[in-house]
Amino acid sequence: MIAQTPEPPYYAVIFSNVLTEEVEGYEEMANAMVELAKKQEGFLGFESVRNGLGITISYWESEAAIANWKKNEHHLVAQQQGMQQWYESYVTRVCKVERAYFGPEGRKLL
Repeated sequence: MIAQTPEPPYYAVIFSNVLTEEVEGYEEMANAMVELAKKQEGFLGFESVRNGLGITISYWESEAAIANWKKNEHHLVAQQQGMQQWYESYVTRVCKVERAYFGPEGRKLL
């Protein structure tokens, strides 16, 4: 599903990863992190896909909101487990969204 974001500017955190073969508990933790992020001040939405390569993009009102999410104690536990067990490799990119284009019918998103 495409996230319903406001008019820019806002921020995007792009988390790309490749999983190890040891994925027990990963899906449950990923779902729990989405639910937790939704409760964070400044969270605007997310999009996620996995087809070998996993890409999750979360959208935030500000860099401060991203910093608060990064240091959330439950998120820190998930990050540690990911680094130790689930991720063969990963990269996190933080971007400022300055423009967004919608189509084919304006702001109507899936």
